[in-house]
Amino acid sequence: MTEQKKGIILLSIALGFVLTALDNSIVSASINKILDDIGGLNKIIWVYTAYALAGTSTMLIFGKLSDLFGRKTFYLIGIGIFLLGSALCGTAGSIEQLIFYRVIQGIGSGAILPISFSLIYTLFTDPKDAAKLSGIFGSVFGLSSIAGPQIGTWIADTLTWRWCFYVNLPIGIVSSVALLFTLRESRSETKPKIDVTGALLIVITTVSSMLALELGGKDYAWGSRRIVGLFIISALAAISFYVVERRVKEPILPLRLFRNRMVAGTSIVVFCQGALIFSAMSYLPLYANYVLGESKLNLLLTPLMLSMIGGAVLIGFFQTHFRFRTVMFVNMALGAGVSLLFMNMNQDVPFWQIIGLVVILGLFVIGPLNSVSQNAASYSVEKQFIGVSASLIGFSRSIGGVMGASVTAVIVNSHMELSVNTAASLFHLVPGSDKALNPMDPETVFRYKEYFDPELVSYYKLAMDHAITQGFILSLCVSIIGTAAALTVGPMKLEQRSKETPASSGFKPDL
Repeated sequence: MTEQKKGIILLSIALGFVLTALDNSIVSASINKILDDIGGLNKIIWVYTAYALAGTSTMLIFGKLSDLFGRKTFYLIGIGIFLLGSALCGTAGSIEQLIFYRVIQGIGSGAILPISFSLIYTLFTDPKDAAKLSGIFGSVFGLSSIAGPQIGTWIADTLTWRWCFYVNLPIGIVSSVALLFTLRESRSETKPKIDVTGALLIVITTVSSMLALELGGKDYAWGSRRIVGLFIISALAAISFYVVERRVKEPILPLRLFRNRMVAGTSIVVFCQGALIFSAMSYLPLYANYVLGESKLNLLLTPLMLSMIGGAVLIGFFQTHFRFRTVMFVNMALGAGVSLLFMNMNQDVPFWQIIGLVVILGLFVIGPLNSVSQNAASYSVEKQFIGVSASLIGFSRSIGGVMGASVTAVIVNSHMELSVNTAASLFHLVPGSDKALNPMDPETVFRYKEYFDPELVSYYKLAMDHAITQGFILSLCVSIIGTAAALTVGPMKLEQRSKETPASSGFKPDL
């Protein structure tokens, strides 16, 4: 394959990255316009949740199918589904329609990201090139996330919110056409059977557990029948999935992958990383707003994204000099240190110090590990498992993120409930007849603090400080677990892939 063709394929993959990275941030920026047009405030969270559920639950399926039937084929299918969902989202006449169309979008996104990494590792057999490119593509993802809110706001104000979805169409078409005419794949000599039962069970397991974690403690009590039922369904489906995967010839998730120390250890590390990322991104802005009085979200998220980009690019150029174990251990150990500092924050901490911690988190923990984890898993398995191993890493990170945000919310909310009960006794509070000015709702008190007793405002501020910093104990725990897991992955470095047995499916890319 000529260098020119490789360049065109890389452009196609980069555009796919842009699609998935821009989507949620653009939608977030246009959400007010959406509500003004079609309403549905009480269901708006499902615009995000439906997309995440669909993407995470199908990620492993697309990864395995791409290994069996060709990465080009399923990359194009993924983009096609994503574009169909985008076009339909732009036509939505109600919030229910938009949520359903977001599910279609999410299914497409479940293919794009993991298969993109698979294509990189298949195209570039030199580990140095693959490491640099995975770092650079990580920076493309980060830059798109930063630019998304500005682009979304401009599109929604200049055109309509519907164009926040339609804008995906030309980008996706260019990406598809570029890949269609430049990358050739040889046909499989055999026709492997699709593990339909395993695919169905992994969807049920993932969706049930993620729904339980998303809804528990918010819409329903953790001990409610709905939440307990969802966890039971998830557990039963997971057990059934394990039984099925042991018996079928071509399982969706080959269980023997977990006998590979690198795959098993890295999956645990990125699960912990996901929990750390989402808990920090969920509660640091709240801490800055309610405790420090700094309400500008971009003052935290922009330095985080920029430092993530820097970390991904830097590790791409230096990754071949270090063992995977070393990089992961240092990443998670620094994550534990930052989490400990988060737990010791207080009202007197200057805002610039929190920005400094966020930069350390992005530059030395999140950014490098995003790139290293994909390389570690993909280069430690045979070529026929690259797709499913790349998907497994993304899947583990997503599940960890949902768990991290949910468990942190449980810790923070439980502390705040105790504080509200104490405040009711100390300040003789009763729920106000005007729900908009309820003194037993800390969020209301913070928002309309000029209408409340300054001592009550100060009390809630101190309570929020304590609750959020205590919530970061989860970040500390998962960072310690991740640090220990990093020691189990073995001494492997990023090196030239050795000759392997051809894939059982007979599929080979023509490179």
